[in-house]
Amino acid sequence: MNRKRVGVLISGRGSNMAAIVKAARNPAYPAEIVCVVSNRPDAAGLQFARDNSIAAHAIDHKQFSSREEFDSALNDYLQSQRLDIVACAGFMRIMSPVLTKAWAGRMINIHPSLLPLYKGTHTHARALADGAKVHGCSVHYVSAELDSGPVIARAEVPVLPGDTPKTLAARVLVEEHKLYPKALAMVALT
Repeated sequence: MNRKRVGVLISGRGSNMAAIVKAARNPAYPAEIVCVVSNRPDAAGLQFARDNSIAAHAIDHKQFSSREEFDSALNDYLQSQRLDIVACAGFMRIMSPVLTKAWAGRMINIHPSLLPLYKGTHTHARALADGAKVHGCSVHYVSAELDSGPVIARAEVPVLPGDTPKTLAARVLVEEHKLYPKALAMVALT
C-alpha cells in the first residue's frame, strides 16, 4: 500500500496528534506521520514526536513580523517534507491564504463542536450557555474562513445535567481521539 505522507501541526501537548501517531503504527493504516511542527518551541507534543522517531520541528510565530511571514516559513517547511496531507491537531493559529491556498483540499483540522455550530474558541462554554442537549467534535477541511471548510466526519456526545465546560470538554476529547484517526484515514484513501 502506498501510504500518504502526513505532517501534523500542533501548538501544545498534541493529544490528537498522539492519537493519529498511534493509529499510524499499524502498517495497514493508509497514512504515515512524517513530521510534527509547532508554532511554540516549548510545545510538549514535540517531545512525543521525537520519542516516536518522528521529525519534530518548531517555527516560533513570535519571530515573524506578520502572520503571512510566519505562514510562508511554515509552508516552505511543509513543502520541503513532500507531504500529501497536513493535519492540524490543536494548532492555535488563524491561517492566512498563504497556507489555505497552498494546501486547499489537503489540510484538515479537528474542532471541538458539531460544525457549523460554535466556530472559534470556548465551544464547550458556548454550548452549555445555549442549553445544547448534544455537543461533539468535527473534522473538516481547512478553508480561508475559520472553521468553515467542508465537514469530513463528526462525533456526538450528550450534554449531561451538571456539565461544566471542563467535564464536557473531557468527554468530547475522548471522541476526538477516536474520530481524528478515522477521518484522516478517510482522507488518505481518497
